[in-house]
Amino acid sequence: MVRSYVRFLRHSDPVHCQWRRGAVLMLLGLIACGAVFLESVAAPGTEPAVTPGPDKRPNILLIVVDDLGYSDLGAFGGGDINTPTIDKLALEGVRLKTFYTAPTCSPTRAALLSGTDPHIAGLGNMAELLAENQRNQPGYEGYLNQRVVSVASLLRDSGYFTAMTGKWHLGLEREQSPAAAGFDRSFALLHGGAGHFDDTGLLARAPKALYREDGDLVEWPSGRYSSDFYTEQLIEYLRENNQHQPFFAYLAFTAVHWPLQAPDDLLRKYRGRYDGGWDLLRERRLAGQRRVGLLEHPVDIVPPPGYRPWDTLDADSQRVESRKMEVFAAMVDSVDQNIRKMIDYFRQSGALDNTVIIFLSDNGAEGTPLEKSSLLDGWLERFDNSLENMGRAGSYIFYGPSWAHASTAPNKHYKSHVAEGGIHVPAFIWRKDMSTGGAIAPAPVTVMDIAPTLLELAGVSYPETYRARPVTPLRGTSLLPLLARPSAPLHGAGTRLAGELFGRKSIREGKWKAYLEPAPFGTGKWQLYDLENDPGEVHDLAASNPDVVARLTAAWQDYADEVGVIPPAGPSGY
Repeated sequence: MVRSYVRFLRHSDPVHCQWRRGAVLMLLGLIACGAVFLESVAAPGTEPAVTPGPDKRPNILLIVVDDLGYSDLGAFGGGDINTPTIDKLALEGVRLKTFYTAPTCSPTRAALLSGTDPHIAGLGNMAELLAENQRNQPGYEGYLNQRVVSVASLLRDSGYFTAMTGKWHLGLEREQSPAAAGFDRSFALLHGGAGHFDDTGLLARAPKALYREDGDLVEWPSGRYSSDFYTEQLIEYLRENNQHQPFFAYLAFTAVHWPLQAPDDLLRKYRGRYDGGWDLLRERRLAGQRRVGLLEHPVDIVPPPGYRPWDTLDADSQRVESRKMEVFAAMVDSVDQNIRKMIDYFRQSGALDNTVIIFLSDNGAEGTPLEKSSLLDGWLERFDNSLENMGRAGSYIFYGPSWAHASTAPNKHYKSHVAEGGIHVPAFIWRKDMSTGGAIAPAPVTVMDIAPTLLELAGVSYPETYRARPVTPLRGTSLLPLLARPSAPLHGAGTRLAGELFGRKSIREGKWKAYLEPAPFGTGKWQLYDLENDPGEVHDLAASNPDVVARLTAAWQDYADEVGVIPPAGPSGY
């Protein structure tokens, strides 16, 4: 749950406008039953209004998986985990090859629902990890602030039925809940994570997780597995849509966030599958990425701090480490099975033909060796983490930096860091019978682009004011042009993507990426990489390209001034 995020310096581009018109024309033909792509239902600066007459606008399903690595799905080079439903959707849709998020959960979710930078939206840092100098400062409220409006609110006000289940992590209070952010129905985990069979909290200082249904505090249905319950509850909410409005459904799985836990039948399914170790798994994932068209050539790699070659572990340690990855794989498998439940429901209800599905992970895989973290002092001793009980209710495990190194292939490092492994995630958009189905969109895009995409799908303008208060403009751009022309450079050649979290800084322009992190994940100085030729961020070119470093660091400072970055003056992050 770190905070690093992307922002765009936008440039006018008449060719981009042509791509957008093409995307709209394509979607007009795709919407089922004579549906039409509506004109904007609200002029800029006014409140969105309900469109009169039969509402044929597309339904929207937004799926977010927690801590999923770039290569964990078959469509993104995996194949060791059974994900047939997700893979089919990804391979029929448009895969977003270079999709960026923040390095941790809540900043990403703030950007996702607001369409702007998390430093503006209230999550400049995770609420749990604020430095003292960030407390009570604008942009660091720890919840969606009054400078933004949730995309759910705009869709609801325009006539959509809105529902969400799963992880919220955007405020604990009723007035910060999904019910206050535009969702007609919701069952939300308020914290960053929880046990998957009960309400076990993440830390000793918060031993019990909190949940709200439609704004009211409720108890977890004890014994229910998180991925099953959130999916089935969302389906129940959608069944309540008796007026047959178009719907916006947000399914925010808490899997595969720690503690790693899964149902027994799935744990048995993966027994022995990872006995070959993480080195072999990463090589297989890299080969898979070349096979599915996401990687053009072999890459150099730098293992993260804490990594150990598999063959240096003794037999007992290998059994324990293999079991961790088995549990992780079982959790991903369960996510896929539950997405199949959603698809089956849509098909049976007749909604599938007119539904757009957007899928993403909220950040890179979690590789931090949390068993060594002071955040968990005295907490892990409460659980039974014996080999026989690992992955079951009552256990509390993570899978560590070496498995994360395989999960984030071909990227460097993992969640909470601004190297590619922390912010470069799997994502795709699906729509039935897409003429560009199976394509890969290579251009860099970000989680800020999701909200503008949803609004354009629904034919809703973004207002200058919402309920008599000004709201900050969107910083993202609709992804719809990529559905008509996946090769389109959505943001233009001069776009810069910048972010910050925990004092860790990054910026990308074209092939160049610069980032700054302290040791051991960085040098404490700005490093520079050519991502076209070095996607693994191995060869630091800062010394030989001082002009590029100077240009990018100046642009990063412009970004920081614009969005209100307050670097932590003391401990922050993990």
